[in-house]
Amino acid sequence: MSAARSDRLSPALQRMAASQTSAMNDRASALREAGRDIISLSVGEPDFATPPHVIAAAKAALDAGETRYTPVTGTAALKRAAALHFARDLGIIAAEPAQVAVTAGGKQAIFAALAATVREGDEVIVPAPWWVSYPQMVRFCGGTVVPLETHAGDNFRFDPTRLEVLITPRTRWIMLNSPGNPTGAVYPAPMLEGIAEVLRRHPHVLVISDDIYAPLSYTDAPHTTMAALAPDLGPRICTVSGVSKSHAMTGFRIGFAHGSGWLIEAIGRLQSNTSGNPCSISQAASVAALKGPQAFLGEWREAFRRRRDLVVAAVNGVSGLSTPVPDGAFYCLVDAGPLMARYDGDDNVLALHLLEHGVAVVAASAFGGRDGFRISFAAGEAVLAEAMRRIARALC
Repeated sequence: MSAARSDRLSPALQRMAASQTSAMNDRASALREAGRDIISLSVGEPDFATPPHVIAAAKAALDAGETRYTPVTGTAALKRAAALHFARDLGIIAAEPAQVAVTAGGKQAIFAALAATVREGDEVIVPAPWWVSYPQMVRFCGGTVVPLETHAGDNFRFDPTRLEVLITPRTRWIMLNSPGNPTGAVYPAPMLEGIAEVLRRHPHVLVISDDIYAPLSYTDAPHTTMAALAPDLGPRICTVSGVSKSHAMTGFRIGFAHGSGWLIEAIGRLQSNTSGNPCSISQAASVAALKGPQAFLGEWREAFRRRRDLVVAAVNGVSGLSTPVPDGAFYCLVDAGPLMARYDGDDNVLALHLLEHGVAVVAASAFGGRDGFRISFAAGEAVLAEAMRRIARALC
């Protein structure tokens, strides 16, 4: 962008960079349209069909003429269904519909919570590697990102004592994401209990717990979220979920925030002056998603587990690449450190090299990491196998 055009932008937007995951996906789409054979492993979108009962509910809502405005923070029916989801699937037993705001995807829920609360100079602690949009949202709101570095050797987990060292009087939020994007890290209950003990000593710190990948955990332990594990901290926790990943409903754009009344009211106030209510048809479909059959989730989870194992074995079979086994979500973060001299130490150059060889991935630096790339294994096994063959050929 030219300097003249840049000067027309607000300081807030100038602090925000475009999403590199979206940028790589757009680049891959453009190459496909130009006739190139490109496999995209750059975006986190399940390839499964949206469940039939969800599609049927959307059609029924259209036929019934449910095409009008709804309450800004969601219909009563969807708030009840979301409260059921928070209690049944995340263990937040005391969840009530009044504590839920329905948003246009989980991304909007997180942005609204930050925009409603972060003041200029506030600090937000974000474990790194992080989801690409977390730091951009914080910076847009005038906050300062405080990285909490994690490492593959620790399965991208951290000791809670390292969190406490980073807390200052200006700390507004800590952001937790388990299972995590881009690492697939799952935070076990003892780790969350340790974080809770730290937070009890710092009552000014709030928590965003991004649990969008909760149904996609491959450990034997049940999913654990902070609000369920430490209900005494509940008034300080915003738990975020949705149907995009679990029910293959990315295009429906429905997410949920669960939190204290003051935060839900603030999210609603912001939403009422920006987007307005989420799509009425998507809301009706989401009620069916949450209240309808859930048995398919187990089948999908096992399919993702097989895909994960295929990708991890293939990555670790390429000289110069390595990745730990992710415990959840559908991503693995690949370390390519031994190969980086070939690409001038720039993992964006590496990602573009792989794109030229027919596979779209996203550089680790987009996520606050380095010297590698993220793979989404949300595609089918045959597609993944071919993608991994292309990556191996490109790097041999």
